[in-house]
Amino acid sequence: MGFIMEFAENLVLRLMEDPKERDRKFREHVYSMKDRCAKTKEMWSYPLRPYGFWTFERHNAQLRWDPQISQVPGRRDPYDDLLQDSYASSSKRN
Repeated sequence: MGFIMEFAENLVLRLMEDPKERDRKFREHVYSMKDRCAKTKEMWSYPLRPYGFWTFERHNAQLRWDPQISQVPGRRDPYDDLLQDSYASSSKRN
């Protein structure tokens, strides 16, 4: 019976991993993940376009020229509606 217990004990010990090796692997994994997270956060802090990229005249001109974009409610000039209304009412009177 002692032989069976000794065999089972050796089998279990062979199947188990070394706790020091397991801790070393886990620490390496945690440190590599921390480095990757820091790199990702640094990349997220960079602007996608350089400063002043969207303030070029060509972008503003595109917004003014394209009637589909320039007449969108958030972009259209509120005074345009007043001018159109006053022009329409004055032309009806004549």
